[in-house]
Amino acid sequence: MFYPYGFGNHWLLYIGAPLIIGIWAQIRVSGAFSKWGKVRASSNITGAECAREILQAAQIHDVDVVETNDFLGDHYDPTGKKLCLSSNVYNTPSVAALGVAAHETGHAIQHAKAYAPLKVRMAIVPVTMVASQMLPFVIFGGIFFHITGLITLGIYCYTILLAFQLITLPVEFDASRRAKIILQQMGIVQPGSEVAGVNKVLNAAALTYVAAFIAALGNLLWLLSMRDRRN
Repeated sequence: MFYPYGFGNHWLLYIGAPLIIGIWAQIRVSGAFSKWGKVRASSNITGAECAREILQAAQIHDVDVVETNDFLGDHYDPTGKKLCLSSNVYNTPSVAALGVAAHETGHAIQHAKAYAPLKVRMAIVPVTMVASQMLPFVIFGGIFFHITGLITLGIYCYTILLAFQLITLPVEFDASRRAKIILQQMGIVQPGSEVAGVNKVLNAAALTYVAAFIAALGNLLWLLSMRDRRN
């Protein structure tokens, strides 16, 4: 079978398979959030209230909890010390909202405790952003104009992104671990279906980070295979 330059069996293995895994992971997290976002927690507190209670208990007083309009755009901004929660999390007393809010608060706790993997991830963010901005031009030039130097540059870029995704895994897994423990210790979620719901939401979210790592690895291997075929 004929494939355009750069799009052969290697592409199907290194790019196609990770793409399918990524789509599957997104479906899992969206489905889990949709299901448990409709289940009201017995504590009857919103995600924002949950985050503030956890921060207070951890004696963290310099982090603001703010609302963002991005669906599932929840994140912790260590530079501005802001815990940004999407509207569905910020305003909703659901099991899913509490799980997400506690997870993001886990990052604030990591920051306060100088958690080493988080410090490393923060340190490489600037170079990661530069690599991400360069990639569209690098990939376009390397594939369509067959410029070997750009393919090599793309390899360097994806190596940086792969390192970022790799260090992201322990950061995210640890934040979820903290969230699961804290929610139960503080009585914000109850044993049984509520704990199970939090676990399902956070475990599904963890798959998206694994998928991102696999995607970065696949892109790197694809570019390496392209360079090898040209040499």
